[in-house]
Amino acid sequence: MISRRKLIAGAGTGFASVVVAPRGWASPLARIATSDMRGAIDAVAYRAPAATDGSSRKLQAMIDAAARNRSPLMLPAGNYTVSNLTLPDNTRLMGVAGATRLVYGGDGAFMKAENAKRIEISDIVIDGANRWLADDAGGLLHFTGVEEVELSHCEIAGSAKNGLHLERCGGRIDGNRISGAADAGLYAVQSNALTVTGNRVEDCGNGGVLVHRWQKGEDGSVISGNRIARIAARNGGTGENGNGINVFRAGNVMVTNNHIVDCAFTAVRANSASNVQVSGNQCLRSGETAIFCEFEFEGAVVSGNLVDGASNGIAIANFDKGGRLASVTGNVVRNLSLTAPYAQDGGFGIGISAEADTLISGNVIENAPLWGIKLGWGPYMRNLVASGNIVRQAPVGCAVSVADGAGSAVISDNLFEGTSKGAVVAFLWDKAASGDLVGGSTAYPHLTIDRNRLS
Repeated sequence: MISRRKLIAGAGTGFASVVVAPRGWASPLARIATSDMRGAIDAVAYRAPAATDGSSRKLQAMIDAAARNRSPLMLPAGNYTVSNLTLPDNTRLMGVAGATRLVYGGDGAFMKAENAKRIEISDIVIDGANRWLADDAGGLLHFTGVEEVELSHCEIAGSAKNGLHLERCGGRIDGNRISGAADAGLYAVQSNALTVTGNRVEDCGNGGVLVHRWQKGEDGSVISGNRIARIAARNGGTGENGNGINVFRAGNVMVTNNHIVDCAFTAVRANSASNVQVSGNQCLRSGETAIFCEFEFEGAVVSGNLVDGASNGIAIANFDKGGRLASVTGNVVRNLSLTAPYAQDGGFGIGISAEADTLISGNVIENAPLWGIKLGWGPYMRNLVASGNIVRQAPVGCAVSVADGAGSAVISDNLFEGTSKGAVVAFLWDKAASGDLVGGSTAYPHLTIDRNRLS
């Protein structure tokens, strides 16, 4: 047995008796040289391009050699001015975090990869220097048909187009900082179960994280735990630009637990994206609708989000184009505005709106300067339930359509406070058609209004 005194004494000698290997065993550390731990190919040994060396051929040769050997390439700290790099399959490019800088030298493209199984890049600063990119370069990093992209702990800045442009790729984009892209920070089209997590995307010209498809189909991407800030809409429009996260035609996508602030239009916009889940996001100071599910989609879960500052809070829209089937539960929506980047029928300043086959339940809405809840729009209303919500400080608590062709709606068990123009009011498009119906009404057979309270 080992006494406590002997154990403490052993600590002073590094526990020599514990770590000595049995006879006949070689120490694993003894078999690993320093260069092996850093990577089979070390850029120092190959006289990597210095800050003043504009040649890309040396670095390209090192990348090719390392890929052939299936070995990582370690780039020491320093500036490397390069252009038109092509990453072959099995590229594993590593740097010193914050100190290894690849600076775009111009002349067409910066870095691309095509039809590879795996590409890894980590701990490298990628600086586009805001220089011109050729027409066939979608971004500073342009990858096409890469099964597994592993991009981690890199900084991507100053792109004249997208920061990172992915076509038909899968893999993981994790823990990076992307800033100053003239278009989007990350544009991914036709992805295969891509994971985008823990990144910072800031100060981009037209979009933050874009997950698109050329045609509607299953995508399976997960966008989670990112910080997205200050996204502009330099190319204008009515929502195609200026979004923190934009999901377009991509099905089965999860957008969860992101922190999204100061977007010119929308924090999370899902357009023609079926089976989308938008949950646990914090959406602050959006210029238009904070969370938007629109056009040809079926199936949306919008739950547990916090919206503070927007023109509209949450919108489930475009039943006329097939947008339907959603659950909007447990959200907090507050401090909305009547102003927006463009004008539209019906105006802005609405907490939560829906048109077809949607449950709106357990939400808290405060300071909506037009309507707290909007149910339907003209004839575009079917199977709506607004139940168990709290609406405070909204001129109209719940506006519900009674236009010809409008379908059924249930408005029950809601609590209204500070609704100066009525807690529940019937509307013909944007014109009030009734007084306050909070106590119920038999004038509109398609409506069930019951057990609502005024505080």
